[in-house]
Amino acid sequence: MAEIVTMPRLSDTMTEGTVAAWLKQKGDKVSEGDVLAEIETDKATMEFEAFQEGVLLYVGVAEGETAPVDSILAILGEEGEDISAILEKEKNGGATADDAEEETEKEAKETAPANEASSETSSSATEDASSETTSDRVKASPLAKKMAEDKGIDISKVKGTGEGGRIVKRDIDNFKADAPKAAPAAQQVAIPQGETVDIPVSNMRKVIAKRLAESKFTAPHFYLTREIDMDTAIAARKAINETAESKVSFNDLVIKAVALALKKHPAVNSAWLGDKIRQYGYVNIGVAVAVEDGLLVPVVRNADFKSLSTINAEVKDFAEKARSKKLQPQDWEGNTFTISNLGMFGIEEFTAIINPPDACILAVGGIVEKPVVKNGQIVVGNTMKVTLSCDHRVVDGATGAAFLQTFKNYLENPVRMLA
Repeated sequence: MAEIVTMPRLSDTMTEGTVAAWLKQKGDKVSEGDVLAEIETDKATMEFEAFQEGVLLYVGVAEGETAPVDSILAILGEEGEDISAILEKEKNGGATADDAEEETEKEAKETAPANEASSETSSSATEDASSETTSDRVKASPLAKKMAEDKGIDISKVKGTGEGGRIVKRDIDNFKADAPKAAPAAQQVAIPQGETVDIPVSNMRKVIAKRLAESKFTAPHFYLTREIDMDTAIAARKAINETAESKVSFNDLVIKAVALALKKHPAVNSAWLGDKIRQYGYVNIGVAVAVEDGLLVPVVRNADFKSLSTINAEVKDFAEKARSKKLQPQDWEGNTFTISNLGMFGIEEFTAIINPPDACILAVGGIVEKPVVKNGQIVVGNTMKVTLSCDHRVVDGATGAAFLQTFKNYLENPVRMLA
């Protein structure tokens, strides 16, 4: 018995998905757990596994095309199985063949009086009818209108083949919009001198633009910057990595220091929810990771309780999952604070937009070797600048400053994080 596979809801905010690639082709045998396709959601491009087995009999969404959640993605069944009835029902918007036949008869009855009337009218009346036909009013059957609405088709662009140019079911079935083919990612496009290229916006990029714009223009941001002496942290990391099975990074030290500082400053580990401020009793650190299509923020949960090596292993695992498109919704949901680190790209200082509903985000720059004053003497030192972006509805300046002071103390005395 053939089964319909629908476009899955792969995140809590997903309303539509784009098929980035089909990993199975029509006629292929599919086993439970096989990856059918890569689906681009509003947050990531993810592998979609089959929950049933059978032969791929029908592909409902071509590569590069977008379809609403719960719409038909594919049909699995036995080899050679007749699925025409399933497809007909889907094309009719869930209506049966009898329903479609009834609608067709209704269309014929509706158009008949118009034809009879037109043959009995005078020449002046004919001119009036012609004027009405060429007006902006679109003539279409109720079924055709519903199908067009469900499929997102602009019915005014459909050519009717029914009586008097009326749009009927078959016209919607056969309609194909003139949509531009998706171009490859911007970094992969070779642009001839003097020409331009338009890059279609991915679902992920649309959501990033929408949410960060909302955050920037609704949350009153203010920024606090501190410069941190990293000499002791550099020495501590070197000592840890001499005996550790996996090498700890400076980013791991930052995550741990942030987590411990948040435990002492719960007002920063909070969220604005409109009519209330929520302070979290746990510390989940979102770590911004750049991917080809945009930005993902996987979450290190209960980071205050985890060792540096455990944090390191989780972050590496997230990075690998992001590259191989295996991140799952549970990997990026539930953050209470976010860190964005561009130090490895040579950025010394920057500000970041708050990742809602968090109250704050920490922008981390690179470690810079430069002259510093210690004990009244100018010596060579290593410093790192961090900037805390705060939502002033939740966090006041003094609160943010106190958090940064605690964070600074942990990084400048990393042994305190190991106690």
